[in-house]
Amino acid sequence: MKGTYTSNEAKLAFRDTGKGLPVVFLHPTPLDGEYWRPLTENLAGVRALVPDLRGHGGSELGTLPVGGFAAVPDAPVLTMAQLAADVLGLLDHLHVQEATFAGCSIGGYVLLEIWRQAPDAEANLAKRAATIAQARAGGAAAIFDGMAQTLIGATARERRPEIVAELLARMTLTPEAVVAVQAGLATRPDSVPTVASIDVPVLAIAAGEDPGVTPGEMEAFNAAPGGCEFHLLPDAGHFAAYEQPQKVAALLAEWLRQPEA
Repeated sequence: MKGTYTSNEAKLAFRDTGKGLPVVFLHPTPLDGEYWRPLTENLAGVRALVPDLRGHGGSELGTLPVGGFAAVPDAPVLTMAQLAADVLGLLDHLHVQEATFAGCSIGGYVLLEIWRQAPDAEANLAKRAATIAQARAGGAAAIFDGMAQTLIGATARERRPEIVAELLARMTLTPEAVVAVQAGLATRPDSVPTVASIDVPVLAIAAGEDPGVTPGEMEAFNAAPGGCEFHLLPDAGHFAAYEQPQKVAALLAEWLRQPEA
């Protein structure tokens, strides 16, 4: 089932399929909820709740605050707090009281909002400001092409060259949305000191060919007192769940079968 709901005056889209344990799947930017379809089609016994994050896919960007990113003071800022509120609004809309969450890239940062994810280093802040400048100059297509070439693992591009075109077709953000997302990522608050307080079970899947989030960074979740099951996919990139949906679905299914999960 596809549907829409309203959060903070923006109309947001979602997909609700399957029966069983509710699992909310939060996609990476600049893709939309379709990123998860190859995985959810290989995952039985799960009610998959898949929103298009604000500004992505079928979801409106809405009106956003301006001035939160010092490097680009006139940029609208799509904060992790707003995205988290949107997701909670979806659960309220569907009357879902409890769910498991899966996230990739910005989707992972949304999950970590309550745990205060670590801020960017200065070099990354400069890169986000440069991306904003490029988007405003009309270069969104070039931004997306660069993401497809660097974030998709080399192994996936070699084994299935068409994956680049498939994911590029899902990168439909407007330049305004690119600006807001980059400003939001640049201003997300610090969560590293609070990782050790995560008292729910964690499944961390790292990708050996991911230039954005290294396996070493993902290993930080081993400090979570709720327990962390860590897996490394050495031949996957940033979009691992799309590159290797059957393998990631199998890992998730096995983890969900554990009583504590």
